[in-house]
Amino acid sequence: MPNEQPSTAELYARHVVPTYGRFPLCLARGKGARVWDEDGREYLDFTSGIAVNAIGHAHPALQKAIAEQAGELVHTSNLFLTRPQALLAARLEKMAGARGKVFFCNSGAEANEGLYKLARKHGGGRHGIITLDGSFHGRTLGGIAATGQSKVKLGFGPPVDGFVNVPPRIECVANAVNGSTAAILVEPIQGEGGVRPLTAGFLRALRKLCDAHGLLLFFDEVQCGLGRTGDWCGWHASGADDVVPDAVSWAKGIGGGFPLGAFWVREPYADLLGPGTHGTTYGGSPLACAAANAVFDTIEADNLLANARERGEQLREGAKTLPLVREARGAGLLIGLEIGDFAPGQEETGTAALRLTLRLIKAGLLVVPAGEQVIRLLPPLNVAAAECDEALRILREVLAAAKPLP
Repeated sequence: MPNEQPSTAELYARHVVPTYGRFPLCLARGKGARVWDEDGREYLDFTSGIAVNAIGHAHPALQKAIAEQAGELVHTSNLFLTRPQALLAARLEKMAGARGKVFFCNSGAEANEGLYKLARKHGGGRHGIITLDGSFHGRTLGGIAATGQSKVKLGFGPPVDGFVNVPPRIECVANAVNGSTAAILVEPIQGEGGVRPLTAGFLRALRKLCDAHGLLLFFDEVQCGLGRTGDWCGWHASGADDVVPDAVSWAKGIGGGFPLGAFWVREPYADLLGPGTHGTTYGGSPLACAAANAVFDTIEADNLLANARERGEQLREGAKTLPLVREARGAGLLIGLEIGDFAPGQEETGTAALRLTLRLIKAGLLVVPAGEQVIRLLPPLNVAAAECDEALRILREVLAAAKPLP
């Protein structure tokens, strides 16, 4: 027909820069832990927008907060004060567990860029930052240099100066410290690197190393922070409650789907980035902060930190009995399932994690790959026990049909 509209996939192919390996699925709407595609087929969503939709899709409290704030004040710039930002900053300081101050931005990569600048400002000429192999800190040029995965660096050299990636062993970190080192940056639980938690002993040793050399200790909690592990602080999941970092970056779940990032800096470093040293046009808008406050209100009112811990335990224990699963690791609702390889089907290509992800989509369950042999389960923090059982059932059926390779 002459007036037939192009499909969504055709519009993407023609007009959208192809930076993503997208799955063959066009989503049209969501509710809670479920989404529906353009054809009306239902899926159980255990991606949560890659750990973003903390209270699920279309939550009434989030809808209400965004609508009400949009009717009052959407954006002012950071030349002025707004109540939602001030309230959210006070809330985040309390969650961090120590006195400090918060800077608001738009994404996790932006939050980490603020940490790089903080390190240089504090360093007095020192600018080096040590990060870990397997880490992921964003797609900016600074984030690429910080990230300990070679695949993200290809084609974007020369790297930003000052970053060194080392194995996640304290002796390797200590050996990398030199006269130009200003900070150490780690994810307490590596997300993109395969859901690999750092131990409490390692985090304590990092704190001791930083204190001994006058370095700043940074935690990238973009994926593991603000409730995802069943605690406001992702590093508490390892048992390192006594460790206090010098700064923490956040994003993803902070706005429940509304774009927002932030970093917290503890005293006595909270005023290092003074007027004119850092900034953003959109960060911390009244609308974004109203959304975040509604997310945290809901998490607190509905006791979702406890739910994240309980449902996470349910999923990890259930996953241990699944075919092909070698290990179920993580904390709360940040779960990585390491799988053995299996024979590809006709016309299937890619890693075991990618092939399994595509099979699960066909079966009605959405998950996220994290490397060649790991898939992530990232349901919303208010996921129900019955929905976790349903996910485990789909996983069991799909994995049982896979033919393991020796």
